[in-house]
Amino acid sequence: MGKMIFLDVDGTLIDYKAQCPASAKLAVALARNNGHLVYICTGCSKAEILQRDLPELDGMIGANGGYVEDHGEVIFHRSLTKEQTKRVVDWCKHRNLGVILECNSGRYFDDVFLEQGPDAFARYSEGKGAKNVDREGQRKRIQEKFIYATGEDLYREDVNKISFVLGTYQDHLASITEFPDMIAHTWGGVGETAIFGDLAPKGIDKKFAIEELLRHTGMKKEDTISFGDAKIDLSMFELCAFNVAMGNGGEEIKAAADYITTDVNNDGLYNAFRYLKLIA
Repeated sequence: MGKMIFLDVDGTLIDYKAQCPASAKLAVALARNNGHLVYICTGCSKAEILQRDLPELDGMIGANGGYVEDHGEVIFHRSLTKEQTKRVVDWCKHRNLGVILECNSGRYFDDVFLEQGPDAFARYSEGKGAKNVDREGQRKRIQEKFIYATGEDLYREDVNKISFVLGTYQDHLASITEFPDMIAHTWGGVGETAIFGDLAPKGIDKKFAIEELLRHTGMKKEDTISFGDAKIDLSMFELCAFNVAMGNGGEEIKAAADYITTDVNNDGLYNAFRYLKLIA
């Protein structure tokens, strides 16, 4: 029987420049030809995934578990309420924190994010090894790939997750206290060096979404394999039968892994697929 494979995206299937290595595309294609099912399991919403150059897949888990799709069929989707979104947007505005509203229809940003986002994204890339990232290029990317919104247009009812630029790590800690009805994470760095905070519906994570997909497909837990590079992927590792950390991953994810492969840009996915005999 084939395996059910779950791939984180950033740092796992694609590198930190949002490029998917040719060897990763080949690994996914060969595995699917061998009868395995391959899904992405990511914090990104569908709109962002559609902008990426990814191989053909069997489905996706997006928004860190808030959206689940199998062969084009949506089997689970939970968004923040309009009232929750309004509270977060107003809180961020009061603290002067730029926001991104991550929806399946697109990623919506405000005026403050246009000021803060280019440097935040550049620092994220530089923290992963890129050199002297062009801030103006990041600004143009935001304007091209994201959707500008202002005023009440930011009070949406289709928001999967809200990311915001952290002024300090205290902003993340404050968000935990301020929004007990939501789950708070950070991304873009390790511990107090995190660059972004995010808020999403409570009770949702990657583990929860994989369980939903297993119920839908009838596949068994013992047939699951997960791949990740960051702390957010630990919930996948709690559930799946075998877990692979990328060589470029953080120490926490490596400590929890059954196997550590090479870096994303050093044929990490391909090498692990061969090690697991998913491909020859």
